[in-house]
Amino acid sequence: MSEVRQEEQKNPRTVSGVVVSDKMEKGITVKVERRVKHPVYGKYVRKSSKIHAHDETNDCKVGDTVTVVECRPLSKTKTWTLKSVDVRATEV
Repeated sequence: MSEVRQEEQKNPRTVSGVVVSDKMEKGITVKVERRVKHPVYGKYVRKSSKIHAHDETNDCKVGDTVTVVECRPLSKTKTWTLKSVDVRATEV
């Protein structure tokens, strides 16, 4: 059993998405999109999910493209941690 836990820590899941909210203290909401093929019609459909992630330094803004990595539960909904900011949002 300890071998399984060590393997999980070596390769945690990472996903990329766009920050849709940065109103939390040390937290962000990331929208992750994926393309799924419809089982009957064969058309590719975009599906999305929102992930709450921990941002220790509060350096993410709305519109940034970020990579988050899975971690232990930090609160009721936060189970992801910010890994890197890939693309900064341009100010309008």
